[in-house]
Amino acid sequence: MTNQLPPMPDTPPFVASKPTVTRRRDLIVAAAVAGALAIGGAVYWIARPSYDDIVRGCQRALVAQYEADGRGRPSACDGVKGDDYDALVLNAALGNLGRLDDDGTFDKDKMLEGTLDQP
Repeated sequence: MTNQLPPMPDTPPFVASKPTVTRRRDLIVAAAVAGALAIGGAVYWIARPSYDDIVRGCQRALVAQYEADGRGRPSACDGVKGDDYDALVLNAALGNLGRLDDDGTFDKDKMLEGTLDQP
């Protein structure tokens, strides 16, 4: 029995990578991708107009349409619900007829004056 090692081969042996290194790298990449998606989603969500902003834009479009004697539903009102759109049309029509106060509320006295003026 001898203490000599066997002869070394000409090509180096294959060294397998440690599984913990690749697992850790995969987790870091997955966390970075998830963080980037979360930040992108938050920016997109914050940049979108709220429903109130859409309604205000529709209201301005309806007032401009009444002033220009236009017809139909403006494209700014596409995201507005049906009942809200009906209320906005009525509000714009009453404002066009002069039946609203400066703050946009209905004035009964103006309504009565308007009915008394007509034959």
